[in-house]
Amino acid sequence: MRVFLVNPSDVSFGIGVITPRWLYVLAAATPAKYGDPEIVDETLEAIDVSRVQPGDVVGIGIHTANALRGLEVGRLARERGAWVVFGGIHSTLYPDEPQRLGGAHAVVKGDGDQVWRQVIADCEAGKPLPVYEGGRVAGAEFLQARWDLMKPGRYMWASVQTVRGCPKHCSFCSVWRTDGQKPRMRTSDAVMSEIVQLRRMGYRFIALADDNFYPVPLKDIELAEKQGNLEKAAELRNVRDERFELMERLAELPHDMIFFTQITMEAAEDLSFLEAMRKARIKGALVGVEAVTPEGLKAVYKDFNLAGDNLVERLTTFKKHGVHVLGSFIFGLSTDRAETFKATSDLAKRANLTFAQFVTMTPFPGTVDFQKWEKNLGEGVPKVNGTPLTRYWLIPGHMRPKLYIPHPTMSPDEIRDRTQKVWDDFYSMAAIWKRADCVKSLKSRLAFVFISKLYRQMYAKTGIATDSARRKTANRWARITAKMCQKLFLAKPMPGLQMPRRQAPAASPLTILP
Repeated sequence: MRVFLVNPSDVSFGIGVITPRWLYVLAAATPAKYGDPEIVDETLEAIDVSRVQPGDVVGIGIHTANALRGLEVGRLARERGAWVVFGGIHSTLYPDEPQRLGGAHAVVKGDGDQVWRQVIADCEAGKPLPVYEGGRVAGAEFLQARWDLMKPGRYMWASVQTVRGCPKHCSFCSVWRTDGQKPRMRTSDAVMSEIVQLRRMGYRFIALADDNFYPVPLKDIELAEKQGNLEKAAELRNVRDERFELMERLAELPHDMIFFTQITMEAAEDLSFLEAMRKARIKGALVGVEAVTPEGLKAVYKDFNLAGDNLVERLTTFKKHGVHVLGSFIFGLSTDRAETFKATSDLAKRANLTFAQFVTMTPFPGTVDFQKWEKNLGEGVPKVNGTPLTRYWLIPGHMRPKLYIPHPTMSPDEIRDRTQKVWDDFYSMAAIWKRADCVKSLKSRLAFVFISKLYRQMYAKTGIATDSARRKTANRWARITAKMCQKLFLAKPMPGLQMPRRQAPAASPLTILP
């Protein structure tokens, strides 16, 4: 019996941008007696189903964007006589879909770190359960990824997770519901061990693939103290101290290493934290700006963010501390008007964002927005090719609507066209070259141009272009650009690299921007 782990995708570039860590975590969870799993990442190349034999176990992880392809892979594997097991955030939300449409014998809900070995054993015995509850694994129990199974030179960036969960409750995000609002944090030893292993292999760019790298805002500590909840305040301070300890150890790694993460805007108020990020060479962060008006922020339950000039000030604070921002904006909110698009574009430029993404409002399963959308449609749900629109991920991509939620003042075409113009404006060659002054050498500036164009081309498929001809062209250019960019990211392996020693713990500083 062999074990296959599959990351589905209907688009393959031959080169991956960031390693899909879950594949290598489940590889670590696979008992040694079954041998090393065969890892298949379809963003690199499609699965060869002829290799799957009766009695094999095929584990497929899906999120909403790749669910349709994942269900197809599941059916193909079952036709080959394999035991088919689904997991991932989408399977957690809709465990019935893999069983009805994907040929699944079993579905794992929640984390797979601990339950996976039992799933395989049950398949070997011919008695897998329909559903397994993986739950939310504690940070100390997160498994180390089996990076030794990764083929060399296939990805630009590696990925390591330091924490799961997010204390926020944004209406468009499902993380706080599926992963919880209480941060589950790994020890710095576990994180550093993985990072050192990856640098030994030649990966110097690492994505800290967290739901929120800043899990404890200073205001939360202040509120707990004000309420007299000293136990909670101490717990929050401990989490904060562990963040600082990790960043101190990252700073001791080779100076050619660069880190990228995802963080909330509130971190810009915490100057001590930003300074620690600078020293740790966390040089990039995805920041969810979402909207540039108070009305828009309120609409997505993100009114802890700022708007207007205050927003510009906060975003530039990141850059002053050496953290380049990838700002994320949403168009199509009910509060948006025609002038919102230009205002957003202008703000992104004024804030001197290094990168930006402009997405249209999509109700993702598990979110507050999705619940509202589904409830408002009621029994009058329109269908596309026989599939209810509220299950749009089961509709072939080229047949999906341009926008799912009707807007009170603009048509879907207006929103998409205006979104396209913002993308084109922000990623024009002149604008990219101007932003390239964030690096010094000519080689680095050229690299910045290639990376910017690659990012733009990849997004041409995921929300801007809907016709197959344009998607095909975008994918071809993305593949060409990816090969050029890959050489800029990988470095000479450092097999003798040692893990930095753990420093004596010290209380983290508390410096907040007034």
